[in-house]
This record gives sequence, structure tokens and C-alpha cells, in this order.
Amino acid sequence: MISAVTAPGTHSPDNRPAVERWLLSAHSEPEQARGEWGENGVVLLPLGARFSAVRIPRELVMSAARLEESKDYLVDVMLDEFLGETLNEGPVIFDQHRQRYYVLVPGSTPIRWHKAAASWRTLGVDCLGLDTYLGVPRLNANRGYPEHWSSYWAVPMRSPGALCNVIDVARLIAAGKRNLAEVAE
Repeated sequence: MISAVTAPGTHSPDNRPAVERWLLSAHSEPEQARGEWGENGVVLLPLGARFSAVRIPRELVMSAARLEESKDYLVDVMLDEFLGETLNEGPVIFDQHRQRYYVLVPGSTPIRWHKAAASWRTLGVDCLGLDTYLGVPRLNANRGYPEHWSSYWAVPMRSPGALCNVIDVARLIAAGKRNLAEVAE
């Protein structure tokens, strides 16, 4: 659902400072992390405590959305909107160079979902947690200026701690897997 105040793929101006503080609090030195964000547009944040991430290849998301492979800007917009709807506006980062989505989930996900995560690896999906760092783009990195960012927020974080529900993520992966199997038949 598109807010009258906030365009798709952007963070609410009212929540931006709180979301920024929450994300940066995952870093052992939040002010240093803030500086890295300012210099590089991205900061490496440790996973497994505040949040973890499920890495999903773009092709699997394309399959779940039943879209044909294309590098067209409008297809990417449709994918971002599809992820927002499918994951109930939970936060997702897109790495343009590696063509992978990083769905932000609760920190305990890799431990609690290790059996499912092991079966997902055959699809190129990985559940990232402790001892892993994620490049998190600045909050103003969005689809509006994709040429400026190596990664951007496909679905912005609505508020501090508002993460994706793992059940929704599992359904997304299952739909992508099912649709890939149908195409292969």
C-alpha cells in the first residue's frame, strides 16, 4: 500500500532517525558506522543479534512473482512492489551487482530455521546470521536513483525493529520453487 506522504521504496521521514539509530545500534561503534554510511553510502553491520538476513536470488523472486527475466526498470519496480506486498512491507535490501535480495528477519532465524535453510540452499537461498556482516545502504538509497547505489532498499524498514515474518519469507521461497518446477516440466 502506498502512503500519501511516502513514495514507494522510501523511508518515512518521520521514522528515519529512529530506524537509523536502531540499525546502527547493531554495530559496536554506532557513530563510526554512521560515518561509514556518510562516506561510502553503505555500512557493514553484524548479523545474528538485532536482525539476520535471508539472501534470495533475483531469479527466484522473479519466479515467485511469475515475471519473465528482464533487466527493465519497470520489472524491478514490480518486483519491489511484489516483495512489499508478499512480505507485508517488511524490509528488503537489493544488491544490484550480485542480483540478490536480502530480507531482514529476526536475529534468531538462522538457528530456529536451520533445517528449512539447509533445504533452501539448493535454490541459492542462504540464511545469514552470527559471524556474518551485511552491507546495509543508507536509508535514502532507493529505487528512485538506482545508478547511484550498488545496493538499495527495495522495501524500506517502516519502523525500528519492524522485520519480515519468517513464515512470509518461507512462503515466498516455496512459491518461487514451485513456479520454477512448473516451468521445468
